[in-house]
Amino acid sequence: MLSLLRTRGSDHSGKVTMVELFFDLVFVFAITQISHSLLANLTLDGALKHFLLLLAVWWVWIYTSWVTNWLDPDRLPVRLCLFALMLAGLLMSVSIPDAFGERGLLFASAYVCMQVGRTAFFLYAIRNSARHFVRSFQRIFIWLCLSAIFWIAGGLAEGPTRFLLWCIAFFIEFISPAALFWVPGLGRGSTMDWDVEGNHMAERCALFVIIALGESLLVTGATFSDQQWDGKVIAAFLVAVTGSIALWWIYFDSGLERAHHRILGSADPGSQARLAYTYLHAPIVAGIIVCAVADELVLVHPDHASAAGIAAIFGGPALYLLGCMLFKWVTNDRRAPPLSHLIGILLLILLVPIASLLHWSALAMSAATTGVLIIVAAWENCSLKKEVISAH
Repeated sequence: MLSLLRTRGSDHSGKVTMVELFFDLVFVFAITQISHSLLANLTLDGALKHFLLLLAVWWVWIYTSWVTNWLDPDRLPVRLCLFALMLAGLLMSVSIPDAFGERGLLFASAYVCMQVGRTAFFLYAIRNSARHFVRSFQRIFIWLCLSAIFWIAGGLAEGPTRFLLWCIAFFIEFISPAALFWVPGLGRGSTMDWDVEGNHMAERCALFVIIALGESLLVTGATFSDQQWDGKVIAAFLVAVTGSIALWWIYFDSGLERAHHRILGSADPGSQARLAYTYLHAPIVAGIIVCAVADELVLVHPDHASAAGIAAIFGGPALYLLGCMLFKWVTNDRRAPPLSHLIGILLLILLVPIASLLHWSALAMSAATTGVLIIVAAWENCSLKKEVISAH
């Protein structure tokens, strides 16, 4: 039978295929649904629930990226599997705004179908592979089946019980890679068993960051077009676009390429992929979404912001810098976190009481946080240039 696995070792073995990019379009919709739903429920309760939904969306996407790191999406069975996952992903995305209401069971069912169904297909695809490789995904399948019980139970439950059961379900999935998918009788796996293609993993995660940034720009453009244009609204629009550019710069200008080289040269790329890409990209994406929500709030109400709005304006950039800081720290030869990011986070924290005491407008707060992001981006760019000069 024709193998469904990618051919390793060639120049194109880690190439991201067109069908993978097509698959990603579902998650453009999912990110849009989360940001719009969060904006409509900007409370502590709403933030916690939407953070859980975002983690679920990220988790199902990153697990699929792991699978397509090994499977060849140009093979017909793999392509059909991705199309089936797209359908389930659309159903999951449609249910996001009412996931804690009438459509909870739809969200849970679609999520479980994606996680369990994809892993079952993968086990079929690799059934003739090395025993340790098959055994690794048997363990993963068992963990996902365990979490599925709580996802479905949560979908059937209501109110706080649903949130609690879904937290348990996600916690099971969240800790499983760190626990190396230990199963009684089957033992635990090894990151050396996860021989990932570094090019593919780095590019896939970078593309998801682009998806989130693109959604942020779409929200900014759509909101701006609906407003009566005056000086404040135009200024808010320019600040939002500049902030998105700064977010792009911080991630893509230096950190991405260094991390790419690190995973390519790693003796244990599975370990790098687990920590740097599976875990540490979640706060990066979450930060972008919160920034998008803040930009929309400022565009609609540039003169004032509620307590929740202030939390979004300062919290989004802080969360993004925290994620990028940890990502760069573990994927570079730095003994400490990047100083630029630490200073940026501290500046954001210090700006909160200053903005409150001086009664800054929402636009002024947004401009200040964008200024901090520009400082961090410029600092990182100068540091990179110094390193290049030193190397030569």
